[in-house]
Amino acid sequence: MTVTYTLRTPIEHAGTTYQTLTFREATTGDLIVADKFDGPNGKLIATFASMADVPLQVFKQVPMRDFNKIAVAVADLMGEDEEVDGAA
Repeated sequence: MTVTYTLRTPIEHAGTTYQTLTFREATTGDLIVADKFDGPNGKLIATFASMADVPLQVFKQVPMRDFNKIAVAVADLMGEDEEVDGAA
């Protein structure tokens, strides 16, 4: 499952233009990447960048208006949506 989000304004980084970001389901590897950063915002932004397979520098340029919509759009990809074998 993936979610594609179209940015209101394209982001330029290292000769590449990012108009859309496609997010895949979060993995444990994304959490390992996030653990390199301090604070909940840093961890979340690092996780999102990893899920979209884009450099962190790209995601740091995402406007807050887009970020808030992305957070809602990818919530189901964060792995907290259902019980498995009675475990919460």
